[in-house]
Amino acid sequence: MLTIEHLTLAYGDTVVVEDLALSAADGEVLCVLGPSGCGKSTLLRAVAGLEPPVTGTIHLDGRDLAGLRPDQRDVGLMFQEHALFPHRTVAENVAFGPRVHGLDRAAVRQRVTEALALVGLAGTEFRHVDELSGGERQRVALARAIAPRPRLLMLDEPLGSLDRALQTRLLEDLPRVLSELGTTVVYVTHDQDEALSLADRIAVMRAGRIEQQGTPAELWRGPRTAFVAGFLGLDPVFELQADATTVTTPWGRVPRAEVSDAGAGTGTVTAVLLPDALRLAPSHQPPADDELTVIATVVTRRFQGDHLRLGLHTDSGHRLQVAAWRGEVPDVGDTVRLAIEVTGLHLLADDPDR
Repeated sequence: MLTIEHLTLAYGDTVVVEDLALSAADGEVLCVLGPSGCGKSTLLRAVAGLEPPVTGTIHLDGRDLAGLRPDQRDVGLMFQEHALFPHRTVAENVAFGPRVHGLDRAAVRQRVTEALALVGLAGTEFRHVDELSGGERQRVALARAIAPRPRLLMLDEPLGSLDRALQTRLLEDLPRVLSELGTTVVYVTHDQDEALSLADRIAVMRAGRIEQQGTPAELWRGPRTAFVAGFLGLDPVFELQADATTVTTPWGRVPRAEVSDAGAGTGTVTAVLLPDALRLAPSHQPPADDELTVIATVVTRRFQGDHLRLGLHTDSGHRLQVAAWRGEVPDVGDTVRLAIEVTGLHLLADDPDR
């Protein structure tokens, strides 16, 4: 439905997006995930017609968007800073897009009513935007982007300016809103929790390029590079020795065929422990055949709501983290025994600096 090929974008002599290829299927929620400054927002602006490409093409439903004005593209963009009209009413803000598209008054009123109901703001039509809370303004901005019923809806860090509690509440509502909307969505964020919660597919962006893309489960269980693993919050990344048949860890040797492999070579390779690969093991319980045993010292304990997160130093000098869910939780300074599932050891592809 959306196809981007060989797209390069620049500000003057500074290249922001380089030879990028990306696509989104009809009705898909595609999250573009990456750090600040990697080119995510510039990418959205190019699709919306606000930034001219240096090279490349952007097609929507097979139609080349080159040369089309923003209002001719059937694309909606919710800006990170909202860009609402502060002294106008909620209804006047939401009605802006449908009016630009030439709808009559009755149709505009219907679009406003439907969009506000979808984002949970029914009955607020005559309130002024400067009287609203931050979360309400966020919903008005989303309603304004939805009201023209664009073929493609793009959201630029829509929750980025909110406090954590409000982010959590809106994150619970967004999947319902996007599902009921039924349009294709490109959602830009630097927050991996948002991407993992909302996306049908995630494209991880780095320095103007797509580093890896796939479903949330595919990325979570199979990051390709250390950058992707680290950005998804999969820690730690550490170095091991590997040959064609064996991987040597600080805690023992394992058959290479038993570990997960994203295409690492031989010699010194980088690896990450996948989710749930590491657990506290009772000292009296012998390790399973597919586990490695690690001895470590607890150095930190962090309260995480329904569990504690323990920071550990191993005898081999590595830093690890493990969740303690129930029962007796070790204190700082205690020595603990850990079990690593061999299948949760994931070798990463080479990740050269650009």
